Amino acid sequence: MDDPRLDLDLSLPPPIPEQGIKRANEIMATGKLHRYGEDRNGVPEATALEEDFATYVGTKYCAALNSCGAAMFVALKCVGVQHGDKVLMNAFTLAPVPGAVAHAGAQPVFIEINDNYEIDLIDLDKKAANTGARVLLLSHMRGHICDMEKLMVICNRHGLQVIEDCAHTMGAKWDGKFTGTFGTVGCFSLQSYKHANAGEGGLLVTDDPDIAAKAILYSGSYMLYAQHKARPDLSYFEKYRGVIPNFSMRMSNLVAAIARPQIDLLSERAAQWNARYSILAAGFSRIQNVRVPVRSPEEEYVMSSVQFSVKGLSADEMETFLEKCASRGVFIKWFGRKEPQGFTSIHEHWQYVDERQILPQSTRILNEVCDIRIPLALPLESCETIVAVVKHCLDEVQSRS
Repeated sequence: MDDPRLDLDLSLPPPIPEQGIKRANEIMATGKLHRYGEDRNGVPEATALEEDFATYVGTKYCAALNSCGAAMFVALKCVGVQHGDKVLMNAFTLAPVPGAVAHAGAQPVFIEINDNYEIDLIDLDKKAANTGARVLLLSHMRGHICDMEKLMVICNRHGLQVIEDCAHTMGAKWDGKFTGTFGTVGCFSLQSYKHANAGEGGLLVTDDPDIAAKAILYSGSYMLYAQHKARPDLSYFEKYRGVIPNFSMRMSNLVAAIARPQIDLLSERAAQWNARYSILAAGFSRIQNVRVPVRSPEEEYVMSSVQFSVKGLSADEMETFLEKCASRGVFIKWFGRKEPQGFTSIHEHWQYVDERQILPQSTRILNEVCDIRIPLALPLESCETIVAVVKHCLDEVQSRS
């Protein structure tokens, strides 16, 4: 293409299914938007969503919260994280993850990442041994899943409890097993730009009855926890109901109604996203000085975005490259900026972390990482247009250097 341009909004989220719109309107007509009902007639939508999602991923219990960040915070509290504790987490993540750690009064300890944007297992092994941390908050950042068998061996050896941040991997698996079911707790997102679009919302899954009971109480069940269906026996709530505070973080019925019909669409959406990702990744890999991560055959990803690394550009040249792409309709997020922008920030921006942590490997990698959303509405042929725009603009910048 001599003059490639894209005429499409790459931030366009998946539409709400008609069934979800219809059910949301029905709920609004009744006025019963709250997650619990004192009349106890019928099953609240939030309760039904919990049952649906627990069945989908194959866990015993599920608690619906008002965001994935809230789910991670509650998960940290449920596994016993106390004020001042250290929590391990990979350096490539987004602000709600260290935010959840800070919300729990703990301190993040960042683990290096590798060139495939995954947690570095060698650095994890070392810091698990040296920091005294007892929890790993693992982000499957932007849908990139590390070798989960190897990771769990390391964590089990060091007595680490694993909380999985699956904001970017709803419906994804490692070797046939859903992400979110390897560790003690899995946390999922229903934000508009994720795999199910409810605007905002979080789902916490676990097979541990104590954690499930605590999560439901923390989420804000009052004494109405019996209305939950994907919950443990009521005896577990008796143990904790007097000592667990109500953080009022439970999902509303309106959000749950919007989300429920989308659970059945996850497999279909995964195929659509991955078809587009395959074209984009293959195209970017053919561009000189661009690297696309290597994916393991065990990694059954669901890629609603695509990442690649641009080699050899200075910060100013990278800014020029991004501006040129944007002028042609391709908006790219870059993790190497010195200041946070939009949704994009990195560990060096989070000044509330007490200890300055030097991560040379992660800094090098993040300085090169570019990130593009993949909307479901993106036609397959337009994927080649995006590749052509990136190549065209990169060639222009490199020809001047």
